[in-house]
Amino acid sequence: MTVVRVAAVQMVSTFDVEANLRSAEQLLTQAADQGASMAVLPENFAVLDSDNLMRWGEEERKTRLFSQFLSQQARKLGMQIVGGTIPLRERMDGSGVTGNRVTASSLLFDEQGELQARYDKIHLFDVSVQDQQGQYLESRVIEPGTKTVATPSACGLLGLSVCYDLRFPELYQALTHEGCVAFTVPSAFTYRTGQAHWETLLRARAIENQAFVIAPNQGGKHSEKRETWGHSMIVDPWGAVLTQRESGAGIILADLDMGWLQEVRSAMPLPQHKRLKRAELT
Repeated sequence: MTVVRVAAVQMVSTFDVEANLRSAEQLLTQAADQGASMAVLPENFAVLDSDNLMRWGEEERKTRLFSQFLSQQARKLGMQIVGGTIPLRERMDGSGVTGNRVTASSLLFDEQGELQARYDKIHLFDVSVQDQQGQYLESRVIEPGTKTVATPSACGLLGLSVCYDLRFPELYQALTHEGCVAFTVPSAFTYRTGQAHWETLLRARAIENQAFVIAPNQGGKHSEKRETWGHSMIVDPWGAVLTQRESGAGIILADLDMGWLQEVRSAMPLPQHKRLKRAELT
């Protein structure tokens, strides 16, 4: 059976976009040099400053700064890249995002540098957290997506998701129903929420869907008020953490054994045992 090497890229992005792109390039190169067929960047890998998402969304609309960077890296390295999230001013249908908002879009580029898939973050982080930041209100600057996205990849049919989506299991159930065998979860989990829930949520999504989970996180101190949890990890269909990185910028790699996935699904055929109607996204 197929074994596929994938990488999750952990970053400590700053408000300096050019520096973030340089860091991403270095880490992606490391992943390719170590044999990764696919690498996944974290959420907000290039633009961390939520107050400037609109500005950088306009820059992307005019110059394709971020999408060209991802395309060039994928083509140069001969590796599929899931580009965390970037701010876009156009919806999937080509219409403009209204108001001073953007979509938080996760783009998958193939080995030739061609855009293969786009997912817009559905669930927005509008919460109060007992940390230095206190209040998070993504809906102020981000328009939520409406569609699930499953796409072919080096590791089979891949379901795309982002960060806060992780708390909504029906999204992953829908993707599994479409045939997904792996999920990407580029994230910027806060230190407090990550410490409490990050690993538990990732392992739960892997176990209940019998799928691989590739979860790169932001991991470190970004400013006086902003700190993220890190602990990027890759989880197998049995819920085992194959590899993780505690904090700081770097990469983790794992070999995804599709034969093991089939063994898990055959030994415990969850779809055959379902008795309640599958959760539907509306």
